[in-house]
Amino acid sequence: MRIVTWNVNSLNARMPRVTEWLGLFEPDVLCMQETKMSDDAFPAGEFAELGYESFHHGEGQWNGVAILSKVGLDDPRANFADGCAPDAEARVCWATCNGVRVASCYVPNGRAIDHDHYQYKLAWLARLRADLDANADPGDNVVVVGDFNIAPETRDHYASSTDFENATHVSQPERDALADICGWGLTDVFREFHDADELYSWWDYRGGNFHKRKGMRIDLVLASASMTGAAELCLVDRNARKGESPSDHAPVFADFAV
Repeated sequence: MRIVTWNVNSLNARMPRVTEWLGLFEPDVLCMQETKMSDDAFPAGEFAELGYESFHHGEGQWNGVAILSKVGLDDPRANFADGCAPDAEARVCWATCNGVRVASCYVPNGRAIDHDHYQYKLAWLARLRADLDANADPGDNVVVVGDFNIAPETRDHYASSTDFENATHVSQPERDALADICGWGLTDVFREFHDADELYSWWDYRGGNFHKRKGMRIDLVLASASMTGAAELCLVDRNARKGESPSDHAPVFADFAV
């Protein structure tokens, strides 16, 4: 079972690349972030022609998450179910695909450590942990993927003496919040297969950062113990970041023997 996460940075802009990628890699499940469209505009019919059921949680020109599946899509759910008011932004959705409970997450950016959005980010991460506590079991097949906007460790971002001072994506509270989510019973599957530095999933469009290898690994596949034990590989498709009009994120995919 191949599960993919990809921040497409506008599905309207990236649809031809997404459909081409689906044809080449044939994932069983594709989780997208930053679709940047309303539910009414989501091209469910086009994906159905390719053999995929889909569930989309959007709000228009910002955010938006989706799950595509060709192995079944049951019990879809948008937003959190932690007993609190729904999040105003479309940043998480869930579905069960072939017996695996899958979440597609677009974690808030945070903007700056002294910005209100940073506090929103930390609160959002805490809500994700509470949602897991309330609605999932670490003993089940669970995979939580998405653009987490956090580089888990120093080796997950390019070296710089100044770029990451007092910056989001690398601050200790963010990393602690991610570790708390993993503490529920999830493992960063990519690091089960790769120890090296300079293995990234996002590169800023500006300054030729992709070609300079100045990136960050912020797109994650987090899996419960049963799914981690069944993992066969986890890779970043850097080639999808090349060519005409790419997203600034590359797809990250993991294969599981389930």
